[in-house]
Amino acid sequence: MKVLIADDDPQLLRALRITLGAKGYDILHAADGAEAVSVAVDHHPDLYLLDLGMPQLDGIQVIHAIRGWSDAPILVVSGRTSAGDKVDALDAGADDYMTKPFAIEELFARIRALTRRTTHHDVDTVVALGDVTIDLGARAVTRTTPEGSTHVRLTPTEWQVLEVLLRNPGRLVSRQTMLTTIWGSEHVSDSGYLRLYVSQLRKKLEADPAHPRHLLTEPGMGYRLELDAEEPAG
Repeated sequence: MKVLIADDDPQLLRALRITLGAKGYDILHAADGAEAVSVAVDHHPDLYLLDLGMPQLDGIQVIHAIRGWSDAPILVVSGRTSAGDKVDALDAGADDYMTKPFAIEELFARIRALTRRTTHHDVDTVVALGDVTIDLGARAVTRTTPEGSTHVRLTPTEWQVLEVLLRNPGRLVSRQTMLTTIWGSEHVSDSGYLRLYVSQLRKKLEADPAHPRHLLTEPGMGYRLELDAEEPAG
């Protein structure tokens, strides 16, 4: 697997090259945003590890550039800790966000989560949420409007969150269950990331994300996917 590491910190860049290389990853590297885009175009990495605060092009600009032609997972690894920075990165097309400093075990866990592919090949579930149709078997989401149908892109992690809920329609799925299923037992308390991904899914799937009808929060407990929510009258 080819991994592009883009960071202007030479010590971190060297450490990640050695650590990931020892695990068998084929490492590409870039010290600024412009170089990151150039390397991406030339080599088509399977996974990206991007810093946000890079010279020439910042991480958000790099994400936008990559998302113009690639769906490969993007993991932001940044010293910026605010919720706004995380939301901006996810909105731009990143799949996950880690803050510096971090434990290398967590990095490997995030990489495994992003590159994990579903093992449930026999699933062929098609679900309608208002004007959105989800084909879990084909891993495709479309939104139908009077102007026609459009493809809705979900990140690999968003697919994992949605799949857990789709396999439990109408039932409460606890935060602990979702976190353990998607990120592993060591992340059972990372509910903030789960809230971010559910929020992103609502923006993409709900007609009114501020007042969701399908992706529902059970305060203090978890989430529920309602497939048979009544549509508003008239």
